[in-house]
Formats: sequence, structure tokens, C-alpha cells
Amino acid sequence: MKAYRPRGSRRAATIAVCAVSALAALATGCGAAPTADAQNSKAGKAGSAADLGGMDKLVAAAKKEGELNVYALAPDWANYGEMIEAFEKKYGIQVNNENPGGSSQQALNAAAKRKGQPRAVDALDLGTAYMQDAKAKQLLTPYKVAGWDGIAGGQKQADGSFADNYGGYISIGCDAAAVKTCPETFKELLKPEYKNKVALNGNPTESSSALSAVFAASLANGGSLGDVQAGLDFFKELKQKGNYVPAESTLATIQKGETPISIDWDYLNLGYGDKLKPKGVDWQVNVPEDGQYSLYYNQGVNKYAPHPAAARLWLEFVYSDEGQNIWLKGYSRPALLDKLEKDGTVDKVASAKLPEVTGTPKSASPEQEAAAKEKVVQGWGKAVG
Repeated sequence: MKAYRPRGSRRAATIAVCAVSALAALATGCGAAPTADAQNSKAGKAGSAADLGGMDKLVAAAKKEGELNVYALAPDWANYGEMIEAFEKKYGIQVNNENPGGSSQQALNAAAKRKGQPRAVDALDLGTAYMQDAKAKQLLTPYKVAGWDGIAGGQKQADGSFADNYGGYISIGCDAAAVKTCPETFKELLKPEYKNKVALNGNPTESSSALSAVFAASLANGGSLGDVQAGLDFFKELKQKGNYVPAESTLATIQKGETPISIDWDYLNLGYGDKLKPKGVDWQVNVPEDGQYSLYYNQGVNKYAPHPAAARLWLEFVYSDEGQNIWLKGYSRPALLDKLEKDGTVDKVASAKLPEVTGTPKSASPEQEAAAKEKVVQGWGKAVG
């Protein structure tokens, strides 16, 4: 069966700094120093490249700024390492990727607290619930990329504030050498043989991937997209049985044997498999039939971006054919995949590697995600604390 395209609706190095003295950096910043009213500049008000006179003018303006500030974009997350490198090489713009191991909530907090600062976040990559928060806090400014019309109506905000960009399925990754039989369903995760072995990629109170795992667990245990209590109850039982490991699952923890089973996005687990194989780790990945859940991550421009042209050019790049195919190479499903296939511009080799999934997974609406996030924030500590 052809791989399903989810509908609906990140993480090592620290932020790059200028090769100048601390005093000079405070005075001028890196590259072209952003002004306090960058949001009121021509680039800051542009709702599309056309508003700046076309792509060539946007590129020129972004190159003049010389930098792009992003937050919590892990190099091994959906192929972000290649995405950032390709953008820097193509445009000669330095990408300052702060806290690559951070969460959606931390990225949102950084955007909210740094208004008017040179190190404010320029562009945001967030799960839907967190992007909705950003919109509610009036942190987003409308911007429609050149490929906007090719994005399905249900995958973008009519006002241009944000849109789906890449997505995947919740999956179960497993070290086949550390576990006798790898689990394929949520129900199997409760077996005593998985004691001290099951982990999440983050905390669901601040991570979209972990929150989505609660959604998937809820669906697997009689719950619904409108009420994730069944998901909270599942993790409570998993903790009571001693199977849940309260450590954030990463490539490093997997390699060390600390998290031999990880509930995470399929594109992350599959990417881990590629990196772990040369190290002798047989990392197997299954999309659980009893809890099929999919989600897209979204892209948006920070209203208070200190580099407004670079922020917009970044979105143009990640939604371009080149950018969308880079997502494909990282096992994630780009929002414009159908368009790439129709136009004949899809990376066929990368597309063929997408896992086939039987059935149609469910995806929460923005409203359901927001409600679930609130419930999980209130109940997660009681469930696994």
C-alpha cells in the first residue's frame, strides 16, 4: 500500500557567535546589526516575496542581513543538519542554531521573551499546539511562500501565519539485540519483559513528539482525539509496571543502552537506524497498528524577527522543491509531496524509502491538540511522577 500522507493540522552545538571581542559583539552584533524596528522595515512587513520586488530582492536583502536565528533544530531531526548546511551554502547566510536539543515549548518561550533583541528567534518550527500558542501570543507575522497555493487548504492558515511543512507517524523503535522480541503495539509495551526499557523523546508537557505519543496511546486504549485521558492512564500503568524510563530518548541514550525502546516519530527512529547500524546496533522500527497517529510540524516567521528577510528566505527554502526533498531524505513526509510527484520533481529514491503503512492514521485538529496539551500539562505529573 502506498505510504499515507498525514493530514491536519527538534537538537550538538550551541549558538554560533561572532569572531570578535565580547565588547564589540555587544555593540554591533554579528553581520548587519538588526535595528530595533526590524518588524517595521520593508522586509518585516512583507507578506510575500512579491512585496519586496521578487525573490532576487528577497535574497539580496537576506544576504545583507547575513544571519538567521533558529532554535531547537536538531541536526538528526528530519534531516535538519543537511537543511541548514544547504541553506548556508546556497545563500552564504550564517544560521545560528541555538539549543539544538531543546523542545517546542523552549523555542516558544525564547520567541516570546526576546522581543527587540538581536538574538531573538527569526523563524519557528513547532508542533500545531505550540504554533497555535505562538499565534495566540501574537508572535507570528503572515508570510506566504511561493509554493503557498500548492499547500492543501487544511494544512495552512488562511491568514498566512503558518503552515504544515513536514510530518510523520508515531512509531516504536527497538534495539533488537537488547530486547528479545521487539514490540509492535502499545499493548505489548506493558509486558514484564520490557521493564526499564520504554522511553519518550521528551516530556509531553513541552514536546510535540511526546504529546503525540500520548495521543497515539490514547487511541490504542479506547480513547479519542477529543479526550487523551486513556493515554495518560496508559503511561501511568506503564510506570507502575516499571517499564517506563523517565529519560529523554536520544541517539546517544539509545547507543548507550539506556533507552532500548523509544516511542517517537518514524522519521527519527528510521534515521537513528541508519546511524546506529555502522555501530552494530540493529534498530527496528514499527508503526503500531493499535495507535496510528500522524502530525505535521509547522513553519512560521516571528513577528519580532531581527533578520526579517532571512526569516522569510528560510521559509521559501524549506518549502521549495530542494527543501522538501531534503525532508524526504530524512524519512519525513513533506507537505508538498503530492505536488512534487505531480511535477516530476520528487526524489524518487528517497520517496521509495518511506515506510508503507496499512490504514489511515488519525490526526488531531488544532483545537484538539490545544485541549490535549492543557490536559497533559495538568495530569502528566500525576501519571508518571
